[in-house]
Amino acid sequence: MAGVAIDPAQIKGVLPLPLAQLRAALPALGNPANLHRSVSLTLKEFRFGFGNALSEEESAELFGKWAIPSPARPLFEAATANFSLHSQAEVDTGNETRGPLLLISGAEDHTVPDVSTRSTLKQYRHSTAVTELKQFEHRGHSLTVDSGWKEVADATLQWLSVQGL
Repeated sequence: MAGVAIDPAQIKGVLPLPLAQLRAALPALGNPANLHRSVSLTLKEFRFGFGNALSEEESAELFGKWAIPSPARPLFEAATANFSLHSQAEVDTGNETRGPLLLISGAEDHTVPDVSTRSTLKQYRHSTAVTELKQFEHRGHSLTVDSGWKEVADATLQWLSVQGL
C-alpha cells in the first residue's frame, strides 16, 4: 500500500503561506459565511488558481469541463490548522509503519505552491518510512487534468514500480 498526494492540502505544521496561495483561496476564505457553503470560481479566479501555467484557451476549456462549486470548509480547516489544538489537518507524520508516500507538486502552482509541498515533505523528516517529492516544472494546479496529465501519471506509475507496487 502506498499514497500519492498530488498538490496536497496544507497540513498542520506547514508554515509557508505565499501571497499567491492567499489570493487563490480568497474566493472561499474572503467571506467567513462561506464556511458552511460551496463556492464557485469565476473564469478569472480559475485561471489564477488552476490554469495559470496553461494557455488561456486550455484554461478556459478546463474551466468549462471541471469547475464546479466546492465546499469551502476544507480551506478554512487548512487555514486555521496551526491555531487549532485538535485540527482536522493534523497528520501523524512520524508514523514509521505506513507505506511509501509520494508528494507531487507543480512548480508554478498558485493554489498549493511548491514551497508548501516542500514544507510538507519536511514535516515527514522524522519518519523512516519512504517519503519523496516529485516536482513538475512549468506546471500549475491543473496538472492532473490538463494536457500534460500523462506525464504525471507515468511518473507516478514509475515511482510505484520502484516501490515494488
